[in-house]
Amino acid sequence: MQVFDKIISDRGSRYAVSGGKAASREEAAALLAQLKRNKRFAKATHNTWAAILSGEPVKDDDGEAGAGALMLQMLERAALVDHVVIVTRWYGGKHLGGDRFRHVADAVRLYLRETGLGDQGA
Repeated sequence: MQVFDKIISDRGSRYAVSGGKAASREEAAALLAQLKRNKRFAKATHNTWAAILSGEPVKDDDGEAGAGALMLQMLERAALVDHVVIVTRWYGGKHLGGDRFRHVADAVRLYLRETGLGDQGA
């Protein structure tokens, strides 16, 4: 699993992005559990994730409504399959409105760029 921590900060909210290979829901759940073994990630407000597992699109907003769908769309465009991407947010006390979607998208782009995975145009 690769973790890129403290990548975005806005009005007190902080973001990280993580991911790794997963070919099933069980493997995706295992990656999320591995991430949450770190107490800092376990205490995060949201651990939103998305993946295309053996051709099946799956996502979990983890309370960040709409974020998983955005991530899934980006993974589909990047043609990234059997790989889960997790965007973590620690809520900073101020609502970000639509900016939260920009931050999620920026986190996924950073992950794709830094790992060299998927289509760089995503």
